[in-house]
Amino acid sequence: MPVLKFTRNLERFYPGLEPVESSKTSLQELINEANDKFPGIKDYILDEHSRLRKHVQIFIGNRMIHDRNRLPDNLNPDDEVYIMQALSGG
Repeated sequence: MPVLKFTRNLERFYPGLEPVESSKTSLQELINEANDKFPGIKDYILDEHSRLRKHVQIFIGNRMIHDRNRLPDNLNPDDEVYIMQALSGG
């Protein structure tokens, strides 16, 4: 089953955040399932037009997704999907 993993920094906003294992076969479906488990996390990941927010990156394995607007990626049963946010500071 594909598994969705989050950066540990998100735990402060979503206590109890843990990887989401799913039988879903698309990135969009996997994000929706994560939102069912952790309400509001989809709004952190996607903007009001369902596009990936500028401060967020998604990797499937070691490959960064290319289409941040449509998120058309299909998932294989052994895929690990990573959601990370850019950090800034001085």
